[in-house]
Amino acid sequence: MKTLYLECAMGAAGDMLTAALLELTGDRQAFIDKMNAIGLPGVTVAAEGSVKCGITGTHVKVTVDGVEEETGDAHDHHHHDHDHHDHDHHDHDHEHHHHDHDHHHEHGHDHHEEEHDHHHDHDHGHHHHASVADIEALINSLDVSDRVKADAKAVYALIADAESRVHGRPVTEIHFHEVGTLDAVADVVGVCLLMEQLSPDQVIASPVHTGSGHVHCAHGILPVPAPATALILEGIPSYGGEIRGELCTPTGAALLKHFVSRFGSRPVMAVEAIGYGMGKKDFEQANCVRAFLGESEGERETITRLECNLDDMTGEDIAFAMEQLFAAGARDVYTQPIGMKKSRPGILLSVICLAQDADQLAEVMMKHTTTLGIRRQDMSRYVLDRKQETVTTEYGPVRVKHASGMGVDRVKPEYEDIAALAKEHNVPLSAIREAVLKSLS
Repeated sequence: MKTLYLECAMGAAGDMLTAALLELTGDRQAFIDKMNAIGLPGVTVAAEGSVKCGITGTHVKVTVDGVEEETGDAHDHHHHDHDHHDHDHHDHDHEHHHHDHDHHHEHGHDHHEEEHDHHHDHDHGHHHHASVADIEALINSLDVSDRVKADAKAVYALIADAESRVHGRPVTEIHFHEVGTLDAVADVVGVCLLMEQLSPDQVIASPVHTGSGHVHCAHGILPVPAPATALILEGIPSYGGEIRGELCTPTGAALLKHFVSRFGSRPVMAVEAIGYGMGKKDFEQANCVRAFLGESEGERETITRLECNLDDMTGEDIAFAMEQLFAAGARDVYTQPIGMKKSRPGILLSVICLAQDADQLAEVMMKHTTTLGIRRQDMSRYVLDRKQETVTTEYGPVRVKHASGMGVDRVKPEYEDIAALAKEHNVPLSAIREAVLKSLS
């Protein structure tokens, strides 16, 4: 299984992710040429070598109307802005602040960030107040595939939602400051283009280092991670660490949230390429996002099994409990007949769930069964890569599940769909299945 692993030990920003993925490609100049031809007005993208702590990597430089966002010492001040750079758009207001964090990342994207601040402002003041609709229109106008456009708009939707929640305003009233518009869009679209080119079967990332402390912005002093970044990172493992400054920008967080399917340690994989995406700032630790591309066999995910023995519940009550467990998010619920003490027949109730859902599901088990105790076991399981599409047949649309990996590649139509069509047209299930296979061939 083609696996991409992103190591975010120094956070993540749009330009750093772009540079790390760029190092994994075989033809870097082709990507640079593509970015400079997709139709971002006044934007020029270039890749340059960068050395951090003795490690050579790549820094992606974005200039708008010939100006690159700079990184100042007083990160506090300008950064913020830039940060936006990264996230800029969204935050704009606080963005700035975050940005500060930028320092660090500014490192990477600083460029943009600052821009925002300064040049940005003047250079493309018109972008300062781009609405979500403006951003989507810009993305739709670019010479990229529909997939890249959809990914880029989805990333911006995450950012806009976070900004909306931070400011307490509808998404339609959110504006991406200077930020952006252009340099930030270049970062987002660049990552989406590279993801399309690399086409990994799965993307995994480390827990995200956000940095710590505070940043200064036009609104005052804000904590790190900045409010928008913190909201985007909800549900994602992250930590503050010892480094003072903002290491993860809203844009970096949104790109990770959109593309990464699992956060954790690097899986067992045969690495074929490693990329180092460098930021501009220097720290004691190499300021980079590191990307590993390679093959991992049977991917395993961590799951939890909850179990209890029951000998004093009716079948109806057990069925009701199972329904409540499924409704509460269980991946699977099943029963087995068992022999218990005093020769009593009983039922073993088992629940398969994600580790983060185990506590809640244990409460549901306690509430709806007569058990006095629940056993918990964390384990790993092999999983195939799964996706679903809808195909059009002569009988009507049918959802089809694809499963691949570990030497397996199979297709299965959704039973409910083929059963409904079989009844509607008074034909056997096999006729619908054959029509599905015909549509897929």
